[in-house]
Amino acid sequence: MIIRWAFGRRSGFSRDLNRLRAGTRGGWLAIALALSLLPELLLAQIMPGTASRPAGSSTSPAAVSAAPSSISASAPAGYILSANDQVSVEVFGEDDLRTNGRLNPEGNLSVPLLGSIHLAGLTLTQAASKLTDLYGRDYLVNPRVNVMLLSYAKRRFSILGQVNRPGSYEMPESSPGGIDLLEAVALAGGYTRIAAPERITVRRHNGSGDQVFKVNAKRFTKGSGGGFLVEPGDTITVGESIF
Repeated sequence: MIIRWAFGRRSGFSRDLNRLRAGTRGGWLAIALALSLLPELLLAQIMPGTASRPAGSSTSPAAVSAAPSSISASAPAGYILSANDQVSVEVFGEDDLRTNGRLNPEGNLSVPLLGSIHLAGLTLTQAASKLTDLYGRDYLVNPRVNVMLLSYAKRRFSILGQVNRPGSYEMPESSPGGIDLLEAVALAGGYTRIAAPERITVRRHNGSGDQVFKVNAKRFTKGSGGGFLVEPGDTITVGESIF
């Protein structure tokens, strides 16, 4: 009886051990299967546009390029506005009053609420001060106005006579207010063989009428200073040598 009981206990123990081993193998198989599927689960979670970006958001190149930009010209200190200059006007805190445009041939700019305002002949600071006063007079309390130059009007001068390429030329954008006489001659291809640099005439029109300047360019050395400043609208005539 004791032997049979001991044998039965041993057999039962063996069966339990086998079941435990089988269960352990099943557990390990389940764990291995889960680990094999883990990379795919992680990849599905980190695909672009699924988990890392809020719904409805977009960072496509088209969306970025649609963002507004503000590009202004580099106006020299004390620059005076003139007809056909393009400017931007901003009133801080009043987006509806923001505008940009070109001054018309009379030097006026159409401004929201104010209508046509004459800005030619003013510096950017003076133009901003004028608009500030006008807005504050009837429409806004303590307005803050900024005026920026976006692009220059086309500024030209003419050069005739004894130069290799007589004609009309635009002022360089880096010098919208005027250039040195020798630079103007260089733009026109330089002097001809029979030019007389000491006999140059510059005709200038202003509010009081025409002015005529007699210039001896032989006394000037390019880059040394002390030359003659050619302004927009000037007409230069290079004389001919009499010898």
